[in-house]
Amino acid sequence: MSCDSDLLIIGAGPAGSTAAILMARAGWRVTVVERDDFPRQKVCGECVAAGNLDLIDDLGVGLEFHGLAGPELRQAGWMRANRTLRADMPRCPDGKYPFGRAIGRDRLDALLLERARAVGATVLQPATVVAIRGSAGHFVCEYSLGAPHGGTGRGSYRTLSAAVVVDAHGSWDRGPIFGMARAERSTPTRRSSDLFAFKARFCNTRLERGFLPVLAIEGGYGGMVVSDDERTTIACCVRRDVLTRCRPATPGASAGASVELLLRRSFPDLGRMLDGAQREGAWLSVGPIRPGIRVYAGDSIFRIGNAAGETHPLIGEGISMALQSATLLATQLRQISPGALSSERHSEIQQRYNAAWRRAFTHRLRVASGYAHIAMHPFIS
Repeated sequence: MSCDSDLLIIGAGPAGSTAAILMARAGWRVTVVERDDFPRQKVCGECVAAGNLDLIDDLGVGLEFHGLAGPELRQAGWMRANRTLRADMPRCPDGKYPFGRAIGRDRLDALLLERARAVGATVLQPATVVAIRGSAGHFVCEYSLGAPHGGTGRGSYRTLSAAVVVDAHGSWDRGPIFGMARAERSTPTRRSSDLFAFKARFCNTRLERGFLPVLAIEGGYGGMVVSDDERTTIACCVRRDVLTRCRPATPGASAGASVELLLRRSFPDLGRMLDGAQREGAWLSVGPIRPGIRVYAGDSIFRIGNAAGETHPLIGEGISMALQSATLLATQLRQISPGALSSERHSEIQQRYNAAWRRAFTHRLRVASGYAHIAMHPFIS
């Protein structure tokens, strides 16, 4: 049975766009559905580890990336209330780039998606996938054109068919519904330990270029880095109970403003770095985040990026895992032609991808969880 597309990718972040580039170059008919207009910022650390920069080049956006990204990250730090420890970053032993860089998600995502278009992927944007039905070889996607909160065409649903579906939506998004009509799903239980993520960008800070300090605070953690255009990004995660306690200090203000005050009061060094700085726009926030593994050998669709599994953001592996998981999946899919995709072959590829994903990332999730525990209990470290 013929399909409108060989491969449907839900989400055009680093994972989705990387998969689109690799599969379109392999001759597959690729459709990417992205709900937001670009450029747009997202709550995410902006570090791209040195080991991924060769891949950035291979994807065809290296020249633009290196022209935009912040300075090489040559020093790391551990910032506590009373002092900041420093250490030199180890040089990456593989590839031609010894140190990582930082770049805003507005810049990185736009670069990768434009490259996907250039190599032949079809992009539906803004558009929201609301339901997926079917099985390997013939999925039917129901989607709505327009922005998710009231854009042109919202409420006018369309369908397209695809042989393979890849879920690359963000971990805090609801994502599409598989195997059923549009419906409400249950809301996760609220817990005092829930982590909420925040991010803001500042101009004219006193943070040293190439220095990446980790912020260790009771009930939370974060980091800051000089990124593209000499902008400083502060990203952090704060537990629900800590956020609740600090809100009264800023009555009527946003949760982000409360978090900024908490950080300034908790870290005198950070306060000095922000003296005289100007914040670009409002604080962004999402949550609660749900670190963990979400790939399974029996899935009917493939998952990459945060849809596949999420680590605590503390170790700055989000973008790395997005790029690398997309590459792992593309390596498997490129071994077949979409017309030869039987349910048995789909299952074999899913099992191989699932095993490769877990080999590549399970240890990172465990290490990140350990570091996060230490950072959120700085008085035991």
